[in-house]
Amino acid sequence: MSSSQAKEKGSTTQIAPSSEAVASEEIHDTTDDLVSKLPRREGWSEPLVLYNNYWLRPHFAATIMRLQNSNSFKPRHDDIILATNPKCGTTWMKALAFTEVVPGIEITLDGGLADFDKLPSPRLLATHMPLSLFPKSIATSGCRVVYMCREPKDARGHNHIDLESAFSMFSQGFSPYGPFWDHCLEYWKESIASPGNSSKVLFLKYEDMISDPVEHVTRLATFLGVPFSTEEEEDGVPQEVVRLCSFEKLSSLHAVQSGDFGRRGDIVLDKSVFFRKGKVGDWVNHMSEEMGRELDCIVQEKLKGSGLVL
Repeated sequence: MSSSQAKEKGSTTQIAPSSEAVASEEIHDTTDDLVSKLPRREGWSEPLVLYNNYWLRPHFAATIMRLQNSNSFKPRHDDIILATNPKCGTTWMKALAFTEVVPGIEITLDGGLADFDKLPSPRLLATHMPLSLFPKSIATSGCRVVYMCREPKDARGHNHIDLESAFSMFSQGFSPYGPFWDHCLEYWKESIASPGNSSKVLFLKYEDMISDPVEHVTRLATFLGVPFSTEEEEDGVPQEVVRLCSFEKLSSLHAVQSGDFGRRGDIVLDKSVFFRKGKVGDWVNHMSEEMGRELDCIVQEKLKGSGLVL
């Protein structure tokens, strides 16, 4: 074939998509179809769909399905996953784990999952996913999970709707990643399933960390496999970590740079997206005592017999 023929032929030849690309597209089509058939309910900023007993934003439901049904995300034994319910100290936990730039597992779009493989070990990842929605590969990888729960009355994130409506839906278990109590219970039961230091889930309470942050930072460091040395403790390193990651320090940021991992490149988000007051018991300034008692009764009933008290 002459060079001119080759050039002409090359100009009309189309490269066939790879088998991986075809498989990925098929998975996307399948999950989008499944999500469209899930029970759907209005009320929050966008409709939520019910998937495996949890209410999720449609995009997150689709991404979680793809996580469960593809090999795009390959967990490693030394991965560390920070898990929380929404509005339960997520940003503080990321900072205490020594970085704020923590990619969210389910907050990815096309191509994003593959980017996780580019991160050096040990990877630090974040999620709001209930434990039961983790891909099986994570459960068998041996990675560590740090979970932080919070008094549900303080877990507010409903500025776009009135308090009464938000309270009613939350109390029914209808909230993003809800029911709230089931989310907590899954991680709690896993944390106590293995004795002592062999547990792969560290269960923390926001209120306990606020009351004694140095003790809990020390405990967190040990669980992550990077305990403070005696010299570091004597030099006040745990106290300095707490100071640098205090709410006052974090909320003094004018904006937060977010890589949005695999989506649109860097974007700048106003700090109000991540930081609120961070105070324990602030619910009394937004919720009536009657509402507080009602939610307490609901949560106590849901957690009965588990040993977990919020």
